[in-house]
Amino acid sequence: MNKRIMDWPTFFGALALLLLVTVPLILFPEAGKELVGQANDFMTDKFGFLYMAMGLAVFAFLVFVAFSKNGHVKLGEEGEKAEFNTFSWAAMLFAAGIGSSILYWGVIEWVYYYQGPPFGIAPESKEAIQWSTAYGIFHWGPIAWAIYTLPALPISYFFYVRRKPVLKVSEAVRPVLGKWVDGPVGNIIDVLFMFGLMGGAGTTLALGTPMIAQGVNYLTGIPVTLGMQAVIMLVATAIFAVSSYSGLRNGIKVLSDINIWLVIFILAFILAVGPTRFILETTFNAVGVLLDNFFKMATWMEPFGNLGQFEETGFPEAWTVFYWAWWLVYAPFVGLFVARISRGRTIREMIFGTIVYGSLGSILFFGIMGNFGLYLQLTGQFDAISFLEANGAPATIIEIIAQLPFAPFMVFVFTVLAIIFLATTFDSSSYILASVVQKEIEGEPERWNRLFWAFALCLMPLVLLFLGGLGTLQTASIVGGFPLIFIMFLLAWSFMKASSADIRSEDDYESPTIHIKRWKKEGKRRAASQVFKDDQKNQKDQK
Repeated sequence: MNKRIMDWPTFFGALALLLLVTVPLILFPEAGKELVGQANDFMTDKFGFLYMAMGLAVFAFLVFVAFSKNGHVKLGEEGEKAEFNTFSWAAMLFAAGIGSSILYWGVIEWVYYYQGPPFGIAPESKEAIQWSTAYGIFHWGPIAWAIYTLPALPISYFFYVRRKPVLKVSEAVRPVLGKWVDGPVGNIIDVLFMFGLMGGAGTTLALGTPMIAQGVNYLTGIPVTLGMQAVIMLVATAIFAVSSYSGLRNGIKVLSDINIWLVIFILAFILAVGPTRFILETTFNAVGVLLDNFFKMATWMEPFGNLGQFEETGFPEAWTVFYWAWWLVYAPFVGLFVARISRGRTIREMIFGTIVYGSLGSILFFGIMGNFGLYLQLTGQFDAISFLEANGAPATIIEIIAQLPFAPFMVFVFTVLAIIFLATTFDSSSYILASVVQKEIEGEPERWNRLFWAFALCLMPLVLLFLGGLGTLQTASIVGGFPLIFIMFLLAWSFMKASSADIRSEDDYESPTIHIKRWKKEGKRRAASQVFKDDQKNQKDQK
């Protein structure tokens, strides 16, 4: 183990913050849950506007960058091919950014919008049906993936263009904060990111594990218990630990490819044997509703409800603000991962690829799985709403899948997919956490480091599973992630400042990637100069 490359203040700072939050939740679960809930309500109510404005601003900024000279910058050598083919690249970024949560919400989210629609619409009305098919795609669509993409810009630029062998959020804001990132300020930025990621990972487990347990129960008849859920957690941990230990190309890429092929199979099967015409028409209509109301949905805040002029539904705070805060917590992690796998692509390719492929994947999940469940509800073949109220969301999700032909086989495939989706999110998470706590990355993070974070990601959620505190940890991570709004601004500023300065410094600017040559030449000149000095010194010593 090379101790010199480890950033121990960040390493222990992240663990200390996680313990500082989780230990009180273990000792005082009810009081902790109430306190964290109050903090979350205050944040979403008082600062919801900031989250909404941040989401729209990030999306607009990325579109601007993609069409600017800065968007032509290539992440690597001029003429270098992409490190991963488009299929594997899209599979890895989607699996890392979404995880098993989309299997959960993609099937069942329409129910909540149908019963509690936006804009003061009557529940379970014809209008509510239309919005229930569109709002899931909106919340998991372009703005969500734009929030994910922004951190990838400065991180990938410094890693592949300026050749800084560091994968840290703090390093990406160096052009703005300067030497401040070498001290406590930089450590705080990285620790906050790691805490948000670990809390987010706990929530992914909180959603995925009961759903997988219900799948196992359906197939085997074994009752769903905490013990069963703990075993499922440990199995998923073993899978993503092996994947992370094997590395980016031999582990994470392979698992992501398997994952995406299973996704293609199950979505194609539902589309083929389900109500094909209904699914296609409803999805097409939902995309139209989204495009027609994109800015309305992105800016709706119910300002008049506070004045008593209209009935306040709380929909924006409960859903849109929450989702933007949730994507924000995950954004530095996904940005770091997207940056790491995007070598050989231009900034423009990375922006549009992440937003388009990510949004397209979400459309397919919500359009096919969600509209299949909606069809069952509207035709009376399966009352998902009543079943949800009686048995909870995880059981309802499995029961919806069980309405397909060859039900046991499809539930089995769905359950396996959920386990692999969980593992693909966590292996990339542990990989990035290991990268952040190292001062330098030469090739890949240390194996022991990757393995440590793989098990650390599971340990706290496993303890909190038995104490019922996973939801509280999720809320705490979102509250703790509030400063990331301002860090996102610093990341955008840093990228524009660094890349624009490099472009302007080329008097004979001919190509968007010419500054890469400059950095390479400067590196060679420095190396040649050092060789010359060493030769001179050797000659003097010989004399």
